[in-house]
Amino acid sequence: MSETVDPRAPQRIRHDTRMRLLTVTAITDITPLMRRFRLEGDLDGFVSPSHADHIKAFFFPAGTTPLLPVIGPKGAEFPPGTRPEMRDYTPRYWDNAAGWIELDFVLHGDGPAAGWAAQATIGSSLAIGGPRGSVVVPMAYDWYLLAGDETALPAIGRRIEELPPGAKVLAVIEVENAAEEQSFKTPADLILTYVHRNGAPAGTTSLILDAVARAEFPAGVAYAYIAGEVSMAKSVRAHLTGQRGFNVEYVKAAGYWRLGVADAKEDH
Repeated sequence: MSETVDPRAPQRIRHDTRMRLLTVTAITDITPLMRRFRLEGDLDGFVSPSHADHIKAFFFPAGTTPLLPVIGPKGAEFPPGTRPEMRDYTPRYWDNAAGWIELDFVLHGDGPAAGWAAQATIGSSLAIGGPRGSVVVPMAYDWYLLAGDETALPAIGRRIEELPPGAKVLAVIEVENAAEEQSFKTPADLILTYVHRNGAPAGTTSLILDAVARAEFPAGVAYAYIAGEVSMAKSVRAHLTGQRGFNVEYVKAAGYWRLGVADAKEDH
């Protein structure tokens, strides 16, 4: 007896992991706190079929030369004492043939990524690796819910822009204030809501959960992608599955960061 395959089930794809040393060729401030870098180099074979993909960016100590590590069974392997700080970033735009990729950085905090983004200039180098894999969401749902803070804006924006004509999508995004709002060109049927912290520290409000709880959802089966601070992502996921009737298999909650903890990530 053959097993029934769920046509809505997200599909996992593995990729060959490659390291690339790229050079900054353009810098654009999308908003006061979001900076986009165009990086050029060898993009041969680069693939990223899912909006939730991420590459690893490697941040070496100031004054040292970035080096490309060997890729072993556990990923990037550096000589003892040379392992850099690493952070995950969403491939926003890229062109394999032209050899460039664009990444968006949030300018806040004093971590290695924010520090690099604040100081990088034309000609600066950045080593990246991946994506190692993708989770592709089939176009088999009646509508799509996207929710997150500014750290999820690259993934949410990419998803909004990549959805096909007529796809129904409801997006809720938390940012510092109105100056941080981004607009998107999309053929999809988009309802976009921004909520503003207005001085409250990131990760300390219930703005996203409250907005999702107030929202009137379209009819039908939906896929939800929630990303940003860990506790927020968990709370929205619990609301959707516990109170709004979402299938737990159709909700992705990605914890990009945790309030008070450096480089914390959780996926559910």
